[in-house]
Amino acid sequence: MPDVFSCLVTSNERLAESIYALAISCPDIAGVARAGQFLNIRCGDESLLRRPISICSIDGDTLKVVFEKKGAGTGWLAERPAGSCLDVLGPLGNGFSIPDGDIIVVGGGIGVPPLLFAAESATGDVTAILGFRDSGNIILRNEFEAVCGKTYITTDDGSCGIHGTVALPLADLLERRKYETVLACGPRVMLSVVADICKQYGLDCQVSMEERMGCGVGACVVCACATVIDGVERMSRVCKDGPVFPSGIVRWK
Repeated sequence: MPDVFSCLVTSNERLAESIYALAISCPDIAGVARAGQFLNIRCGDESLLRRPISICSIDGDTLKVVFEKKGAGTGWLAERPAGSCLDVLGPLGNGFSIPDGDIIVVGGGIGVPPLLFAAESATGDVTAILGFRDSGNIILRNEFEAVCGKTYITTDDGSCGIHGTVALPLADLLERRKYETVLACGPRVMLSVVADICKQYGLDCQVSMEERMGCGVGACVVCACATVIDGVERMSRVCKDGPVFPSGIVRWK
């Protein structure tokens, strides 16, 4: 069972209109966390449930988490100043299995942050494909460009980078050469498309699923996800069995 820690906030930065990045000092978590895992953060006395937030990156004893301000809980979290403390449970879940060799990471919107940790953890060359609604919602571009051999930006409205979805550059890259795996995180529709493209090219793909969570440790089964394992349909818990799954076992429809 993961432990609960009191973690010091060392910085709070707004990356876009409703996207925030918190740097949190916690050597106990930073020393053992893997790319794709997440933290369950208590967001004030008024919020009963903790908020699950993926680990974006680790630098020494400091973890960065990036999240979208959507409701009361994340609104409270967005207001935490440097010097305040957070009640944090983690690290939680199963992360990415990152092979040696060249890989592609594909992120959409608020699913982009955990892929930075994956890119930083890779031993081979990393190509990043990051999709956003428009130029005003682009986050972490400089950070990806610093660790990836190539970074492609796509926007739905064409205001920056490639006009369209992440499917366009992904299919083009897989047509031209071989990669060891694709790691993806983002909206379910995007993950389904990425999984289908990888299947067409016979390539391993791992997807980090985004589902509503309650406890974060597999007890409440709020975050159940339909999967097919060894030919048997079952409901897997995203928080405990995932959040990262082989794309081939997820029942997309």
